[in-house]
Amino acid sequence: MIELRNIHYFVTAAEHGSFRKAAAFLNIQESAVSRRIRDLEDRLGASLFHRHFGGVSLTVAGERFLRRVRIALQQIENGVNDVAAIGRSEDGIVKIGIFSSLASGFLFDLMKAFDEKHPRVTVELIEGNPSVHVAAVRQLQLDVAFITGTGEWPGCETEQLWTEGVFAVLPAEHGLTKQQSLRWRDLAGEAFIVSDAAPGPEIRDYLVQRLADLGRHPNIHPQYVGRDVLLSMVAVGRGLTVVSEAATGARFPGVVYRQIADEVLPFSAIWSRRNDNPAFRRFLSLARILSRSESAYINRTGSPASPSQSRDPSR
Repeated sequence: MIELRNIHYFVTAAEHGSFRKAAAFLNIQESAVSRRIRDLEDRLGASLFHRHFGGVSLTVAGERFLRRVRIALQQIENGVNDVAAIGRSEDGIVKIGIFSSLASGFLFDLMKAFDEKHPRVTVELIEGNPSVHVAAVRQLQLDVAFITGTGEWPGCETEQLWTEGVFAVLPAEHGLTKQQSLRWRDLAGEAFIVSDAAPGPEIRDYLVQRLADLGRHPNIHPQYVGRDVLLSMVAVGRGLTVVSEAATGARFPGVVYRQIADEVLPFSAIWSRRNDNPAFRRFLSLARILSRSESAYINRTGSPASPSQSRDPSR
């Protein structure tokens, strides 16, 4: 194997035309430069320099070798710079599994703040149910997943970062829109629709639990549509649904959001303790800063920040 240090000495000697000057530039002994270049020539089986009283000059083999190694050294430097940029989180990619809406709220503020601080980092968002996300986190296919709840997941790190209120989505002409907030007993006799895609199944389980507590058999109909179409179906009177607070930032004609009193959903970050992605670590650090900012806001005001409330970590 040819040592990279020997190549570096060779290029320096070629640029200075002298082993002595190269040694002074490298701050080492001239004999070390001469010995290393001789080792390189022995390894290659060709002389790289003509030695003469005034210094050295390249042989034909040396000129050709210099052209090639300069290209190789440039590639190595490019690689070092690329990796260093990733280490500083200037470049890289963060893959995120999401459950909550990005229309407003904590995740919206987090994505916006991270993009401002690290514009060259690519962020990929993947929707899905929690079990699929956690499996992907364990396999390092996702850097982090944001899901509801505070449960423990074997092999993963978990940290609660924020909470959101729960809102019923009603047709604009529905009688319950006259109330500014609702309770589950107000909704006990209503028909609900949920999407078959995430987070629909989790919303269905949530509704079953809450409505069953009232002794009512839940009237819930799955729909094979996405979230936007589902809200349009609410608008035309096909049923009600529920969303987390962040989703209320998206406005749809014909629907009204009403908060369900005393209902709060905790949201947690899940990641693998084996994940060493520097860009993800910066992302998680910023998420913690924003989480502390939100907690401080709640402590000052006694209530959570609204979806439109900016969570500026500098406040």
